[in-house]
Amino acid sequence: MAINVNLSIGLRAWIADNLARGAPPAAMIEALVSRNFDPAVAGGLIDAFISAQAGGRPLPELKVRLDMEAPRYVYEAPRIAPGHVIRACDREIRVLQRLQSPVLATLERVLSDEECERLIGMARPRLRRSTVIDAPTGADVTVDRRSSEGMFFRLRENPFIAQIDERLAVIMNCPAESGEGLQVLHYGPGGQYPPHFDFLVPSSPASSRSIARSGQRISTLIVYLNDVIEGGETLFPEAGLSVVPRRGNGLYFEYTNSRMQVDLRSAHGGAPVIRGEKWIVTKWMRSRKFVPASDSQGGATDAAASTAVHGRVEASAKK
Repeated sequence: MAINVNLSIGLRAWIADNLARGAPPAAMIEALVSRNFDPAVAGGLIDAFISAQAGGRPLPELKVRLDMEAPRYVYEAPRIAPGHVIRACDREIRVLQRLQSPVLATLERVLSDEECERLIGMARPRLRRSTVIDAPTGADVTVDRRSSEGMFFRLRENPFIAQIDERLAVIMNCPAESGEGLQVLHYGPGGQYPPHFDFLVPSSPASSRSIARSGQRISTLIVYLNDVIEGGETLFPEAGLSVVPRRGNGLYFEYTNSRMQVDLRSAHGGAPVIRGEKWIVTKWMRSRKFVPASDSQGGATDAAASTAVHGRVEASAKK
């Protein structure tokens, strides 16, 4: 068994700089472990860099292949509050179902019918063809497998959006400032989204820069804005779970723990819409305050880096 460990730009630079300064390997491994790296992975990373340096080879760039078992994802206490009812700002949200692996909860009446209709109305004129990040290049591209239209609201764009941002943050038990702007998606008949991850893959340049600004994504809350006549379920293949869209209901799940491990069982997708249409709004939370690309470099928005990475997305372990 071997695992591929993706290298962020910052991690590679840190290891290379410490090697150049002659830092003791044991101290480097200890420093990585203190940052919640698995000890075996930390040791393997440093050994790979030292081996490349000693052999006169280029240092690893995007990933390191380690001949070892993949560390098991450590399930910690869920961030979402326990109990049958979550008190969120201006209302109480009933919990309909919970799952432990992956950490998941279905929620009742996160948004009212009126709020759902208002979000659809505000989003409709701003819809554009949905994109994904091409992993090798980091480019924002359209692909046939993601057949939807979408748009992003800015965080607290107006009082109505701010009220929803705050409510969802309380439900997710995170500061509102850690949340990305709400994304509304629309799927017509036949619209679907194959299984994917919401966490960001560091080997993508756009994702690596986004992680450096705002930290990794840690959790997702999807709220269904309409009833789908047939199809459109949210599927979790690893858990054998299918969630039926119901207007105003929410689907919460998390996939990054305090060690910054990511949960491969969180893979999920949208089943094809057979009849009718499907509208959803999504909130993603980060491990730190969310800083859009436009705020940090005066360029394009962070929409590309805020989309689940596709293309050559690799699991952390391969046989």
